[in-house]
Amino acid sequence: MSEWRADRLLEGFEAKTLEFPSDYDGEVVATLVRVPGGNARRGPVLYVHGFVDYFFQRHMALRFAQEGYAFYALDLRKHGRSLLAHQHPCFCKRIDEYYPEITRALEEIGEPVLLAGHSTGGLVCSLYAAEGECRAQLRALWLNSPFFDFNAGPLNRLQLRLAIALGRRMPFLESPRAVRPTYVKSLHRTFDGEWDFDLRLKPVEGFPAYFGWLAAVADAHARVHAGLSLSLPVLSMHSDEADLVLDWRDIARWSRALGPQVSVLAFPGGLHDLVLSRTEVREEVFRQLFSWAERAQG
Repeated sequence: MSEWRADRLLEGFEAKTLEFPSDYDGEVVATLVRVPGGNARRGPVLYVHGFVDYFFQRHMALRFAQEGYAFYALDLRKHGRSLLAHQHPCFCKRIDEYYPEITRALEEIGEPVLLAGHSTGGLVCSLYAAEGECRAQLRALWLNSPFFDFNAGPLNRLQLRLAIALGRRMPFLESPRAVRPTYVKSLHRTFDGEWDFDLRLKPVEGFPAYFGWLAAVADAHARVHAGLSLSLPVLSMHSDEADLVLDWRDIARWSRALGPQVSVLAFPGGLHDLVLSRTEVREEVFRQLFSWAERAQG
């Protein structure tokens, strides 16, 4: 494992490269990022980003630090800081391919953790909380618009089923666009948003959606839909029709399948990544989050 160094993307942050055995793409790394030092009277939080995404939400990290948390974030393998030139971007054949970096990060942190996941990261974190090697180290789970079902109408569902079936045999078949350009444009300050992030790592047109990845996600959705029986406190947040990526009804429905201690909160008018919403929405997100976390973690 490498040493902590100044992060190359966010000034004032530190990053550490985590190395893993090679997979079907070759060399594999993940990246752990942190806010150095600070008062951690409320313990650590570990954040996991979504699909075609990486950690860039400086304001969220600093807000956690102000609230007394030691903030850490992962760039999963083949995403963001961890994407290598020879790899298929944002690809996996199974969602549990991401478990080793969560385990390594938890070992590095070495304390009970509030685990946080956005979108696909919320799906990954929910499954890790159910079956990950270090799941006993988790104190609570915060989900920001978790990806618990495909947002697709009847015709697109048929196309999805075909793509998933093909992906089980030919995983690198692809659809050229994995995200809606309107969503990324609503975020980035070059277009209609207020945020700055690297458009090479989170492109307007996204990366390809590989059919094998669709199959991996479909399998993960099935496990969530069957119920995970999580014993830890869970807070799941969603927007409304303003979410350009997922259907909030799916989030609300399937979040309740996670376990007996699930709170579901709606934030009308919020963006898919709720912490990137307009000021009044994201401030309410933070207010509700930290109020819940204090109660949930004691």
